Amino acid sequence: MARLGPALLLALLLLLWPRALRAKPTVRKERVVRPDSELGERPPEDNRSFQYDHEAFLGKEDSKTFDQLSSEESKDRLGKIVDRIDNDGDGFVTSEELKTWIKRVQKRYIYDNVAKVWKDYDRDKDNKISWEEYKQATYGYYLGNPAEFQDTSDHHTFKKMLPRDERRFKAADLDGDQTATREEFTAFLHPEEFEHMKEIVVLETLEDIDKNGDGFVDQDEYIADMFSHEENGPEPDWVLSEREQFNEFRDLNKDGKLDKDEIRHWILPQDYDHAQAEARHLVYESDKNKDEKLTKEEILENWNMFVGSQATNYGEDLTKNHDEL
Repeated sequence: MARLGPALLLALLLLLWPRALRAKPTVRKERVVRPDSELGERPPEDNRSFQYDHEAFLGKEDSKTFDQLSSEESKDRLGKIVDRIDNDGDGFVTSEELKTWIKRVQKRYIYDNVAKVWKDYDRDKDNKISWEEYKQATYGYYLGNPAEFQDTSDHHTFKKMLPRDERRFKAADLDGDQTATREEFTAFLHPEEFEHMKEIVVLETLEDIDKNGDGFVDQDEYIADMFSHEENGPEPDWVLSEREQFNEFRDLNKDGKLDKDEIRHWILPQDYDHAQAEARHLVYESDKNKDEKLTKEEILENWNMFVGSQATNYGEDLTKNHDEL
């Protein structure tokens, strides 16, 4: 195997690392963690595009794979999906059934992601991943060749990433045996999805944003995390709005900075269920007789909102074991 130089190794590592360090964006970055993390925030309404609805209903990856389907093929596959959403088989799809479906779609994305990388870390094929296996797979070259990194900016990055990953791994390892089951490894890679990992999410967010190391996030650090200011350039209106948000809604005790509790309140909102909101939106837009539930006919009449020409990879899933979802 060809030997990788430090720069290439770092690039590969950042692709694999669960919370890779990213360059500051020039556009707004969403820091809020959603329980359905793949769903994210609904954009402003655009009646010409149902992309958000497609991704919520189908999953982001699956919605991309059916661009070539005809409208009839899309409707046919959508009809089969509707039968699966109707859990009680009464011929109607309620917003609660839709919410359950959307949450399952988003969860499947996460578990599929873990399945894709599992073999890269489970080196002894015992269906578990030890901390040593993960460390060697991710940091082995760096640990074995530290001199190559001493004079590079990568050295500090590796030194920061390794203990941070170890801390997160220990938090995910509920039985403390230094080995992760699939569920524990999922919690390691996607901590925002697990209640017992929420403190790690808050702590890592604080460490990412708190550049002066005082244990708090002030307004300038808050803004710098989502906006890279060009020298002498004006701030966009949304940045000014975010400064107001910081003062009015983020800084709850009005001391000019965010502590851990305020960061938790910001990035882990408890008062809004995005899957439920999307389910209600789909019902509202498709419920012709306004009985607050959908028939298969109502859904198929509005098929463009649910799948459009991008139907779903569930067409493929329908040939698989349905218990996988």
